[in-house]
Amino acid sequence: MKRFKKILQSHSGVALIIVILIISILVAAALELNRSSRADIYSATNISDGLKLTYIAKSGFYGAAALLINSKNEYETLRDDWANAEVLSVRSGSLFTHGHFMVRIEDEKGKIPLHKLVNGGTVNADIKDMLIRLLQLPEFNLDGRKSSEIVDAIIDWVDDNNEMTGTGAESPYYASLSTPYAAKNAPLDCIEELLMIKGITQEVFAGTKEKPALSQLVTIYGTGVVSINTAPKMVLRALSPDITVTLADKIDEYRRSKSHDLSSVDWYKKVPGMGSVTIKPELIDVAKSNYFSIYATGVADKMSRNISGVMQRSPSRIIQWRRD
Repeated sequence: MKRFKKILQSHSGVALIIVILIISILVAAALELNRSSRADIYSATNISDGLKLTYIAKSGFYGAAALLINSKNEYETLRDDWANAEVLSVRSGSLFTHGHFMVRIEDEKGKIPLHKLVNGGTVNADIKDMLIRLLQLPEFNLDGRKSSEIVDAIIDWVDDNNEMTGTGAESPYYASLSTPYAAKNAPLDCIEELLMIKGITQEVFAGTKEKPALSQLVTIYGTGVVSINTAPKMVLRALSPDITVTLADKIDEYRRSKSHDLSSVDWYKKVPGMGSVTIKPELIDVAKSNYFSIYATGVADKMSRNISGVMQRSPSRIIQWRRD
């Protein structure tokens, strides 16, 4: 018996250490299990909230589409309901118990038509000049050489030959990149394809807080003319070298007034200071538009979900859709 007690006493220190180690392992395991469980709960909550916001954004998207379909005007203006979709956004807060949506609609006809820049191998000089004027506006902070290089590269990307235009780029240039590919030599299928073209960086394409986005000023849809009724002010300035920032502001102010008739393509001549300015009539019109970009965001607290797409009004259908 005494011998047994001595054995226990001799191993008591070791046993204590083992017990402490086991307790430490159990505590660490419990803490990790708690952390993992909390992370799973938060993840599940975020997925649930994100799903709700996605459907809220979809509600905004289809609400905007309804505005476009129900518009009975013979021509588009920035006075129309679709152009003031923020009213719909403000009211959306009362539709949902958690979150609201924000909606913006852009008339694709108000943008410069890239799909009419080249017909086969023939360049449309008027649209080329518009693009160069647009990119040379001080907001883009591009010099004349860089602007011409970008436009030449767009021409080479969409034309049907392998001959390099000015300072543009054909397949040999793209084949030399770290991830090589060939020039398309065909029309753009989506506006994001511009990012594959020489000189068009993410900053040029998507813009920054200080710079405009080229992607919101050009289009691959429509009939090939610009709606002077809905064109962004930077596009108005690209229509003629004589349209200054001040004149573009006056045009925008004039077309937003409900007292002014915008049914005739030459209404811009009535704007103070525009009497001596001529825009080529084949570049503009005021006819009803058929393609619109819709941007919808579901928002709640610090979370958001975005949906964007392009809608064709007649026949009514969504021809492009993206969930970010």
